[in-house]
Amino acid sequence: MTGFDLLTRAAELDAADPLGRHRSLFLGTDDDAVLSYLDGNSLGRPLAVTADSLDSFVRDQWGGRLIRGWDEGWLGLAERIGDQLGRVALGAAAGQCVVADSTSVILYKLARAAVAARPGRTEIVIDRDNFPTDRFIVEGIARERGLTLRWIDVAYDGGATPADVAAAVGPETALVLLSHVAYRSGFIADVPAITRIAHDAGALVLWDLSHSVGSVPAHLDAWDVDFAAGCSYKYLNGGPGAPAWAYVATRHLPTLDQPILGWLGSADPFAMGSAYQPADGVRRLVSGTPPIIGMLPMRDMLALIEDVGMPAVRAKSEELTAFAIDAVDAVLAPHGVVLASPRAAQSRGGHITIDHPDFAGMVPELWQDGVIPDYRNPNGIRLGLSPLSTSFHEVAVAVGAIAARLERTARGADAGQLDPAARGAE
Repeated sequence: MTGFDLLTRAAELDAADPLGRHRSLFLGTDDDAVLSYLDGNSLGRPLAVTADSLDSFVRDQWGGRLIRGWDEGWLGLAERIGDQLGRVALGAAAGQCVVADSTSVILYKLARAAVAARPGRTEIVIDRDNFPTDRFIVEGIARERGLTLRWIDVAYDGGATPADVAAAVGPETALVLLSHVAYRSGFIADVPAITRIAHDAGALVLWDLSHSVGSVPAHLDAWDVDFAAGCSYKYLNGGPGAPAWAYVATRHLPTLDQPILGWLGSADPFAMGSAYQPADGVRRLVSGTPPIIGMLPMRDMLALIEDVGMPAVRAKSEELTAFAIDAVDAVLAPHGVVLASPRAAQSRGGHITIDHPDFAGMVPELWQDGVIPDYRNPNGIRLGLSPLSTSFHEVAVAVGAIAARLERTARGADAGQLDPAARGAE
């Protein structure tokens, strides 16, 4: 497949894409300075309607209602959007999800609550290739509580498997913390099987869905998940620094003992009581003031996902990643580029990673030319493909731009191998 063939095939796929019309709903998709944006798995594009939502909120709600807004709906917004998120993307019944804090804080709260719920157990299981935040959080908790970390080593282009977890858990395991979709490889973990294995060992499981929510369907209730957390600035398009969310299964809510007690997580915040009494339900996980403005973009994106449907979103995601892999095989593999993600559609999420020694120096050049993937150590480019805002044309442009730079490097190396007399004779 040549570069021309790649663009032709992309045009055909875009023309046949039933979700392609939604791309125009996002700001910046008509920006001539950005030829290809393949980093939506780090920061999603804003919806155009969000600009209007934020403007309206500032003028009419914040500016118009002032402090009265808290009594008129703001206080319950974190739980209402949590319910919306659970219904649209997580397979979670109402009353189990809430929006609050950052992903790091949510992970800390849930992990601490989980180990507290398994007194006498001394181990936390996590894989070495998990996102740094997840690993750092449990390292800190292990120091605080005198616990031991049991590390799972995973395949470079994969992630934790049921067999890996079965070999790691035992009677001392309090918590297993893993990611639904691996941040580097894009590998999709077998959540129901791993959860069953952990439960059979008497442990609880905390799943990080940061790299899957809004791209890969989840069924947290059906999977019997204990706890889950994730960010909202990737496929949920919540914007930089957007708040995180948490899921706590109904069965754990009455006894959830989270470590950061705050007044809005208490049973009667405005009683200003002298002693903490936790609220009923998922609100007991809340500590401070809900991030009202930060939740509004997330609400807009969830409305769009609900309109489209997660099955259609997932189908488009699989098509985008399949096209990207075909393009890599045809155009980049001859230059030594290696796929570091699963080939099977059912095993990969919404992004793929490709490796080459030259990529670390190449990414800043790509960005300067309006082609925007991201780089992950040791030598990987991640191609993040947001199903509702990424076109097949953008994939073709990015792969073509990477190929062009590799070709120039190869030509330069070949020229350098010639002796001076031969170069002068050219």
